[in-house]
Amino acid sequence: MFREKEDKPIEGWLTVFKSGTDYEADLVKDRLVDSGLSAVILTHRDHAFHLTVGDLAVVRVLVAPSQYEDAMRILQAVPLTDEELEAAALAANPRLTDHDQNPDQSGDQK
Repeated sequence: MFREKEDKPIEGWLTVFKSGTDYEADLVKDRLVDSGLSAVILTHRDHAFHLTVGDLAVVRVLVAPSQYEDAMRILQAVPLTDEELEAAALAANPRLTDHDQNPDQSGDQK
């Protein structure tokens, strides 16, 4: 069996997420920042050769030690359902009318 190497400590930061892809790390960072935390991405990916395995492909999301527990709580929270996400998106745009939300139910006959 392969054993994962221990993370090298990075002064003043703690790792809350590791991935082999930049986009996953970006999503996690955005979620933390949207929740009011400060987060940064540290990538070891070799973009010139597009390596996606091993130590040359690790992408980490880091937070300050004082925000570690909050970050882990946010990342371990139960994800929203599709219905909850849709309701939140519609509530965030007050200019949407019922017709905009359900255009097939407008009653217009052609």
